[in-house]
Amino acid sequence: MADKDDILKLLRDQEAAVARGDAAGVVAPMDDDYVLFDLPPPLVHRGDAAQGEAALNDWFASWKDGVTVALRDPQVTVSGNLAAVYGLSRMRGTKKDGGSVDNWSRRTVVLAKRDGAWRMIHEHNSFPTKMDGSGASAMDLKPE
Repeated sequence: MADKDDILKLLRDQEAAVARGDAAGVVAPMDDDYVLFDLPPPLVHRGDAAQGEAALNDWFASWKDGVTVALRDPQVTVSGNLAAVYGLSRMRGTKKDGGSVDNWSRRTVVLAKRDGAWRMIHEHNSFPTKMDGSGASAMDLKPE
């Protein structure tokens, strides 16, 4: 149970860093070989989490009064020194261009315990794709 609690604290601390606009806090739990499949391009982000700080700071600057991202009812599975967390993630805020954002996506995080501490080694965020030939993401879905 301690591992699950530690993992949930890591994720909640990361969410708090997003809400503060703290890029260093967001990347702090990411391992050096972290691989991210994120919502915006490119298909894959690899390696040094510090490279992500500049992009995160640019992203934070695009929000009027900040942004929140929260994983609802995260499911945590731990097996030895590996763990997986998944659930639905809600992002809310107002862009400086005036566009309001309130959407749900899917999030999966894989962690490894290294030197006694949990580190994020992989994350996958995605929206379902409408299967109507448009190629558009279904960003208007809400959890049941």
